[in-house]
Amino acid sequence: MLIQKSVEELAALVQGRIVGNCTHPLQGVASLAESTESDVAFLGNDKYREQVPNSRAGVVLVPENYDVAPAEGRAWIVCQDPSNAFTSIVLAFTPAPIQYAPGVHPSAVIDESVTIPASCHIGAGVVIEAGASIGEETVILPNCYIGHSTTVGAKCFFYPNVVIRERCIIGNRVILHPGVVVGADGFGYKSGPSGHEKIPQVGIVQLDDDVEVGANSTIDRARFGRTWIQAGTKIDNLVQVGHNVEVGRACILVAQCGIAGSTHLGNGVILAGQVGVTGHLRIGDGAIAMAQSGVSKDTAPGAVVMGSPAVDRRAFAKERMLIKQVETLAQQVKELTKALNQK
Repeated sequence: MLIQKSVEELAALVQGRIVGNCTHPLQGVASLAESTESDVAFLGNDKYREQVPNSRAGVVLVPENYDVAPAEGRAWIVCQDPSNAFTSIVLAFTPAPIQYAPGVHPSAVIDESVTIPASCHIGAGVVIEAGASIGEETVILPNCYIGHSTTVGAKCFFYPNVVIRERCIIGNRVILHPGVVVGADGFGYKSGPSGHEKIPQVGIVQLDDDVEVGANSTIDRARFGRTWIQAGTKIDNLVQVGHNVEVGRACILVAQCGIAGSTHLGNGVILAGQVGVTGHLRIGDGAIAMAQSGVSKDTAPGAVVMGSPAVDRRAFAKERMLIKQVETLAQQVKELTKALNQK
């Protein structure tokens, strides 16, 4: 369905001030570089200032200090925080969320021991094994698998092809994106002359309330006890959480992170993209590992580390600065040696 808004409506939405005279309806959002006259764009970074006059966007959200006048037929909406305001604009052009009516698809395979609340939506091809429990208003989309004796809380939302194996515990309002696997065996083997003997992985995974897990991420079951993701933590796509890992409350794990077994993350920890964390470590509350860091030792609360092996960011910056000076120092040594040899 086509959504159209006037510049006056959008300005009122973000409590902004109109400069210019865009009279035609706006129909969507785009970047400054890719927008058309029916689009709204925004200036969120000074390095893009030069793109604003040349953009085709009918309306651009700009900060208070932007003083270039718009061309005829275009308008600026001046606001305190264009980036934040743009979020509201995006939502204004976004169709209403899809509503999934309560009910169970005829092709779903649900063990007779399982009672599905009338408020739930169970999609095509879903399999729910014996002893499982599903909470009120939970939505499970096609081809998901819920294992034996697994507990799923209320108001959860599982996108297609989610797998949750046996005996896992899922809290309330948990969101699992396509391809998430919860409770696969931890990677544990005893190696010897005859090869690699599998160590039984008989624990569970527990996801507390309001956890969200991105597409194709995997959270392994514990060797014993539990792998535990605490309330409010958000996990990006393609993240691997090993067996017996504990992740504290309100953490952020960005794409392609890997956390080896039995490591403990405190509350509010941030692991940026492609961070690797070795096993049996303790990462303190509020610590941050910058992108592509390799964390190989315990990290203090509030620390910010980077590099591989990861060190304090100030030490890393100093080290990089010294490396850049090596070539100059080497040339100076060469010249001094030559001068000494000529004496």
